Amino acid sequence: MPYAVRRGRRPGVYDSWEECKAQVDRFPSARYKKFPSSHEARNFVESDDASSSSSSSYHPYGQRTEQQAVYTDGCCSRNGQHGARGGIGVYWGPNHSLNVSERLEGRQTNQRAEIEAASRALEQAREHNMRAINIHTDSKFTINGATKWVPSWKQNGWKTSAGHDVVNKQDFQKLDNLCQGMDVTWTYVPGHRGNGGNEMADQLARNGARK
Repeated sequence: MPYAVRRGRRPGVYDSWEECKAQVDRFPSARYKKFPSSHEARNFVESDDASSSSSSSYHPYGQRTEQQAVYTDGCCSRNGQHGARGGIGVYWGPNHSLNVSERLEGRQTNQRAEIEAASRALEQAREHNMRAINIHTDSKFTINGATKWVPSWKQNGWKTSAGHDVVNKQDFQKLDNLCQGMDVTWTYVPGHRGNGGNEMADQLARNGARK
């Protein structure tokens, strides 16, 4: 199925997600969508933004609706030690009104900060009626938790395969609840490798930890 990019580095129709991603990744307010046919994809590219609100809710064959890209990050100085300070960062784009830089509430750990940053982005998406979101994060722990471990934990009564309690149970339950009814894509980005969106989310998280 083709991908249509209406607003990105080079608008057009692309055959793969990797080609589409190259045009929209870290592009402010990118607009793109997956379609069942090239004809529909071309119509989306050529249509004006005034019609985007109606077309973005159309998703035949279970395809993804138009996605909003966001970068999330969490940090915690003195992780696991007395005096630890955690922060979360959510980066939607340059000078975006939804960008977040906040102290982590509750238990101060790096893993909790990563999960809570993703949850914060999902809360914002719901508040602003976004139904499709692509969360970019350098936390494989959060991605694996959301996509692989949570389904198993739920079947096991929120116990690990070894029968132990899930350490970050409440955080993952919150994240899972926020994902319900949403079209969520998780994209792993290596941390501190020059990815602009990730670097900005990291800066917001570090600033939040200092508050």
